[in-house]
Amino acid sequence: MRCPFCQDAENKVIDSRESHEGSVIRRRRECLACKRRFTTYERVEELYPLIVKKDGRREAFDREKIVSGLKKACEKRPVSADKLEETVVAIERLLQGMGEKEINSSVIGEEVMRRLQQMDEVAYVRFASVYRSFRDISEFLHELKDLLEDQERERKSKPLLPGQGS
Repeated sequence: MRCPFCQDAENKVIDSRESHEGSVIRRRRECLACKRRFTTYERVEELYPLIVKKDGRREAFDREKIVSGLKKACEKRPVSADKLEETVVAIERLLQGMGEKEINSSVIGEEVMRRLQQMDEVAYVRFASVYRSFRDISEFLHELKDLLEDQERERKSKPLLPGQGS
């Protein structure tokens, strides 16, 4: 592991701890040459399926694309970085659990939207507007209408607690 500051290869591990439910090991390191500290993350290399794009191209799974999309959607929203990381890890586990060699990109996009809808509705609408390529305001309004209908169905399906009105 090279020091990101001076590029020297000699460093020592100061602290190691598990993070993200044990799927990642976080290591604090100190460069022996410049004495600066930096953090590395170690995770098991997973075998992910190839992603089949809308145009038929196939490309390797790239977790950073999901992270980037989530960050853009959640910009200036009350969603923690930990929650975003949990979401990416959950999507990765879902893909691995499918056991497929190839997965359509739409599977990932729909899963991201489903999780964003539960996490933050504004972030969901932002992501959906880009992902679904809304051409005009009517498509955007249609998506909002569906979101409001989902909320109403969810509200009606929840049982009332004693003391709550009808």
